[in-house]
Amino acid sequence: MSVAVVLLASAMVVVFALLAAFGAGKLARLDGATYPAAVTRAAVAFAAVLTLVATLTAAFTQLLT
Repeated sequence: MSVAVVLLASAMVVVFALLAAFGAGKLARLDGATYPAAVTRAAVAFAAVLTLVATLTAAFTQLLT
């Protein structure tokens, strides 16, 4: 049961990170950025969301154990 919860949570985090990356890329294009710059901003947003989730997971793990 716990493996299924971990996989579901991981999939949800990836979907949320993809949505944030898409939003950042779209806003960059609307702001007049070139395609490479928009993709770079989207990649930074994707990495930032994953880093934030990893940090929060580590913090919650230490608090709950």
